[in-house]
Amino acid sequence: MTPRLRAAVRPAVAAAIAGRLLRHAVPDLPEMSGPGRETLRYTVAWAGPVDADLPDERAVQAACGLMQVHGRATGGPLPLAVDYASVVAGVLAAQGATALRVARARGLGLREVRTSVAQGALLAVGQYLAAETARDNSGSPEPGAPHAPVAASDVPQAGGLATLETADDARVEVETLDPLAWREFWARLGVAPALAGRGWLPFQQRFATAVCPLPDELRQVARRRTLAELRAAAHHTGVSLLAVGSDPAPAVRPAPWCLTPGPAPFPDARAHPDTAVPSPRPAAPVSGAVLPLTGLRVVESTRRVQGPLAGHVLRMLGAEVVRIEPPGGDPMRWLPPLAGDCSARFSALNAGKPVVEADLTAGQGRDTVRALAAEADVFLHNWAPGKAAGLGLDASDLLPGHPALVYAWASGFGDAFGGRPPLGTDYLAQVHSGLAAAVRPTDQPPAPSLMTLTDVLGGLVCAQGVLAALAAREATGRGSRVDSSLVSAAALVPRPAHRPRWTALDRPLRTADGQLYLGPEARACPEAVLRLLDGAGPMATEDLTARFARRTTEEWTARLAEAGLTATPVLTDLTALAHDPAFRAAVAPPDPSTGHARPYAPWEFA
Repeated sequence: MTPRLRAAVRPAVAAAIAGRLLRHAVPDLPEMSGPGRETLRYTVAWAGPVDADLPDERAVQAACGLMQVHGRATGGPLPLAVDYASVVAGVLAAQGATALRVARARGLGLREVRTSVAQGALLAVGQYLAAETARDNSGSPEPGAPHAPVAASDVPQAGGLATLETADDARVEVETLDPLAWREFWARLGVAPALAGRGWLPFQQRFATAVCPLPDELRQVARRRTLAELRAAAHHTGVSLLAVGSDPAPAVRPAPWCLTPGPAPFPDARAHPDTAVPSPRPAAPVSGAVLPLTGLRVVESTRRVQGPLAGHVLRMLGAEVVRIEPPGGDPMRWLPPLAGDCSARFSALNAGKPVVEADLTAGQGRDTVRALAAEADVFLHNWAPGKAAGLGLDASDLLPGHPALVYAWASGFGDAFGGRPPLGTDYLAQVHSGLAAAVRPTDQPPAPSLMTLTDVLGGLVCAQGVLAALAAREATGRGSRVDSSLVSAAALVPRPAHRPRWTALDRPLRTADGQLYLGPEARACPEAVLRLLDGAGPMATEDLTARFARRTTEEWTARLAEAGLTATPVLTDLTALAHDPAFRAAVAPPDPSTGHARPYAPWEFA
């Protein structure tokens, strides 16, 4: 039986997302009823452990670094035009509540979980925080060093997006992970290999830096070609290409995840001597605090962001997470900047996961995976479509012999493109889902945010699908296959029918020593702000914003507060999060074990 959940929430979008995911998670599980029934509580706040007044989504984006990372490519901090942090927080709340169901079914005495929109935002910028604090600790790379990371301060402040414009006014996003395919794509457009090569490194590193300072010569070449010509070049070289539309509505609205129950568990394992049916794992922790997934084991074969983040979430909830990596280790381990001897971005998602190396192209390596999966509660991968079946490691291969297993696949597009989807990466998912249009106002052309929005959200949705399957397993004894995708995660983000039109007050205002973002009341009532400008009468918004540059952020914050208006200083240096007393309970400073700052786990259980 499952205790009834009761929500006490304030942020409306986060509450709606949490409720939707919980209804989708395990709708058929029975609930306790009658005298003495237990209530599990989940709560979502705006600030949570962050000691700051954060009254809405935009204040959270300003204070926690989302504006800074999203705006890097276009010249400075800029809000996301969607309630992204609130959506992340809603998924976190659903995860906490579902984890409570699993914990209670396993005999753990947990009844309440709390999270916040600020904690969701900090989790979303965690990789960028790790990279910048590691760089801050180790110093800047030597000029000319191979594969040196491109710091945001070192790139041009115009043309920092990867989106290309064509001669017939189309906007396109291209994707490849192969430098040879990149070179051949540009060669078909008449570009010399040396020039194409100059563009490869910033293009490849845009996932890490959130900027893409392509040589302007490449952009000019694209502008002289039609959309059809670029599509032909992409088709012949294996490069993925999608046209960026201006409609913010999702192209498809898939369910967040699809849960397919596995075969019924065998009533008598002795009748099936060749079948692995592991005994239940003890819920009591060996040491430390009790967490909902304590005693469960996850095996993951993942790379980049989406899959590793799903495993990272399950580990923060208490599971033991074992990584399968190729012989010699995942190449992402050595991408700069390093924190000690490991990539800071890789460490942000994979620290604390023991590693087993296995060559999946060899039979012995695949046998290693099967043996690990046979002793696991969850097997998780984000392989390319068809790879699992080709390796003999699909759900249909593993579940019959291990009917209690939760088998999770985190894909890019699910079945949205049939058998030949584009590369399942973040920016193409933003394009296909309409998010590339939704994140920007009407005076900016549609383009994906170079902050990895769908990678983060996709990893969180995958983890929630796993939790839903674990909760169902506690009630039925059956494992499941869980399918989720970047596109299914992106579809969670609410957006208006048309892109918003912003005034200057909807953007950060430059002050004498920084930037400030006005609170909801001030943005809605410019006249109240005008009254603070030394008795100024009616004026253009541009004049109003120019006057803000005459005083410091602290002076304006105090003046606005005296008038009953809120404003939030805009974080423009992520390294400050590691030293700001307001974030002491939400962000762990660099320590010897990681070498970089990191957000603490985004839930508090009791």
